Amino acid sequence: MLPRKTLANAIRALAIDAVETARSGHPGMPMGMADIAEVLWRDFMKHNPANPHWFDRDRFVLSNGHGCMLQYAVLHLTGYDLSIDDLKKFRQLHSKTPGHPEFGYTPGVEATAGPLGQGLAMSVGMAIAEKHLSAQFNQPNHTLVDHFTYVFAGDGCLMEGISHEACSLAGTLGLGKLIVFYDDNGISIDGDVKGWFTDNTPERFRAYHWQVIPDVDGHDADAVKKAIIEARADLTRPTIICCKTQIGYGAPNLSGSEKTHGSPLGAVEADLAKKALGWNYAPFEIPADIYAEWSAVEKGAKVESAWSGAFVEYSQKFPSSAAEFLRRMMGLIPPDFEIKTTEFICKMMTDEKPIATRKTSQACIESYSQFLPELMGGSADLAESNNVFTKNATVFSNANPAGNYLHYGVREFAMSAIMNGLSLHKGVIPFGGTFLTFVDYARNAVRMSAIMHQKVIYVYTHDSIGLGEDGPTHQPIEHLTMLRVTPHFEVWRPCDFTETAIAWQQALIHEGPSALALTRQNLAPQKHAVDALKDIARGGYILFEPASACEAIIIATGSEVHLAVDASQQLSEENIFVRVVSMPCCERFKSQPAAYREKVLPSKIRARLAIEAGSPDYWYQFVGDEGAIIGIDQFGASAPEKDIWPAFGFTVENVKHQLHSLLETHTHDN
Repeated sequence: MLPRKTLANAIRALAIDAVETARSGHPGMPMGMADIAEVLWRDFMKHNPANPHWFDRDRFVLSNGHGCMLQYAVLHLTGYDLSIDDLKKFRQLHSKTPGHPEFGYTPGVEATAGPLGQGLAMSVGMAIAEKHLSAQFNQPNHTLVDHFTYVFAGDGCLMEGISHEACSLAGTLGLGKLIVFYDDNGISIDGDVKGWFTDNTPERFRAYHWQVIPDVDGHDADAVKKAIIEARADLTRPTIICCKTQIGYGAPNLSGSEKTHGSPLGAVEADLAKKALGWNYAPFEIPADIYAEWSAVEKGAKVESAWSGAFVEYSQKFPSSAAEFLRRMMGLIPPDFEIKTTEFICKMMTDEKPIATRKTSQACIESYSQFLPELMGGSADLAESNNVFTKNATVFSNANPAGNYLHYGVREFAMSAIMNGLSLHKGVIPFGGTFLTFVDYARNAVRMSAIMHQKVIYVYTHDSIGLGEDGPTHQPIEHLTMLRVTPHFEVWRPCDFTETAIAWQQALIHEGPSALALTRQNLAPQKHAVDALKDIARGGYILFEPASACEAIIIATGSEVHLAVDASQQLSEENIFVRVVSMPCCERFKSQPAAYREKVLPSKIRARLAIEAGSPDYWYQFVGDEGAIIGIDQFGASAPEKDIWPAFGFTVENVKHQLHSLLETHTHDN
């Protein structure tokens, strides 16, 4: 058996070589945490390199993702489909070894990590999912779900505020299978952290109700192993293992310095480091005996095979639970989901009483969760305002891990990142609520949902100035545009019960993140034909068609749709014929075939008016240079709803005025 230090040095050497070859990267962390990684991956990690998606594997998340060459080296050494040539292409275009770990690119990478602290927060979501699913599916003497979530995190992760939000909640929830390795090397990009980071980290995490294992020598394999055993023994609390390490360990002139953080060592120092480590091999050369010691292929196949055998026994005793488990782990929507949800929509669309779309949303959650038990909701301390808690929901807690509703507290950022972790883990479809304006707190995690194409549903209520008296701090203006221009993201802003129900249906089918922007105020229902439901699901459709050929088009969303319809009906009495297009989801509409888009918005009709209580610029792509927009290009105001709408021009009279002006202009031009 080779010395542990030699095996760890394989990580260091590969990190040095890849960063030197790319002339770009972060060698310091991989060199500093290599000993910890060797002990964790060789002695404790439950995984199968031949099947990175095996469900009951332990999860490993590199929150300090700049040190990704550590992860790539370990995945390569243990036998994942990541070749030495892939390592040689580190940070190159279309390689499997990008500059930070990216979910979906590299086998064995569980989450995209880079923005510090988010990997840690996503890991909290993974640990919640493990605890939740084990409570739902495990039976006495028959265990399907039993794995740990391990996290590497650095000083930067703990400086970011999201670490407080997420770790505080993790302690409250008693996530005993979450184990964090804190790389306490005292160095960040700007140098020694003592000038700006003097927290007592062990006391901080004790205050969160974590198990704390302090002052572990991160270069002493025996000490690291002892700490992991202790961490795994306490299943009542998450654990942080505070590891004292030296950044750039082995580099004789640069170790312990910020100069190893984000720059290659340089050819001379790289050679000196290898000599100091006793590594006498050519770049990217790994001897066969080191590969043999590192390989987890045989061990991984055995552990998965044992689990599969246990699953067969489980299936025989609990066939319905086994079938449900497989469906959820595979991320499959029940085949009758669309039929059942459409039946619900058709039943409810005849209700003629005004209702806020946030209340409509609550009814949808209550109904659809009966068909999708994997729905797991929550709110950032706004359950009553967001209307995301339903009669058939139960609260997830340390005492009730089978519950399907999370009280996130006032933690919008952590909520969003935790939902990413829930989704990445599989078996859960997460949704979470807050006010639309507070997406600002959570923006980077929302972006990560889109980058990773995760099915995360954001329920954003109080979607406009219509919320009234709370004023500009709570009234979203630019937020819809910000979300809409995010790639792979769908934003639904429904105008009534029918559109809201379809928005929920489509968000649950959509393979990616969605946001529902919902009203606080009541909205009158619009008239929808049953055969129009499929067009609503296309994101934009003809809601109102005048009696004669239309001369102009109004495009509107959400609470402004009723203005468009009322104005068009009144204009018809003046023999001015205007079509109303409701566009609850611009992204979905833009993805439709050109023929359908032309049918809804004929290019020959250039007199177009868009109405939305938000930033106007987004709408020029639909109305063109010759069109007009009623929007808001300033922050809102504190006032009762009845006063605030006319103050910003959202009245039927102004809509009619804008249409008259448009038609007059186009008449003169023609």
